[in-house]
Amino acid sequence: MIEWTIVIALILFGLGLIVVEIIFIPGTTVVGVLGFAFLVIGAGLSFHYFGSEAGWITVGGAAVASGLVFYYSFKTNVWGRFALKSSIQSKVNEGETKGLLQGQEGVAVSALRPIGKGEWDNKIYEVKTQGGYVEAGTKIRIVKISINEIVVEPIT
Repeated sequence: MIEWTIVIALILFGLGLIVVEIIFIPGTTVVGVLGFAFLVIGAGLSFHYFGSEAGWITVGGAAVASGLVFYYSFKTNVWGRFALKSSIQSKVNEGETKGLLQGQEGVAVSALRPIGKGEWDNKIYEVKTQGGYVEAGTKIRIVKISINEIVVEPIT
């Protein structure tokens, strides 16, 4: 009786690991490989303990059980309660350049190599030069404002 318990437990545990691999863990990982190994060991032990006929019946039963579990898992969407249903609608730095205009003058707060910090109206922004190096404290002018990118040049 204990032999059957061992074989069934190995097969069920292997099947569970494979389901976890397919549903929760993307790609092929150790979990799926271990699940397959447990299935094979369970089937192999049934051949060892009970002979060829019982071994093949166990392999067939494990295959049918695997098919039913996968069918039930995907068809009834039983895993849907674990899935993420919400999504983030906001964007990074949205509206950060509001209030700035092309040609507006400010001061480089940090060295621009070519990216650094610039200040306009007591507010600090991340700015970018057109490839040049600008020392901190240098007066700068906005050349171009893209979506969230402020391109500046030094005022000479």
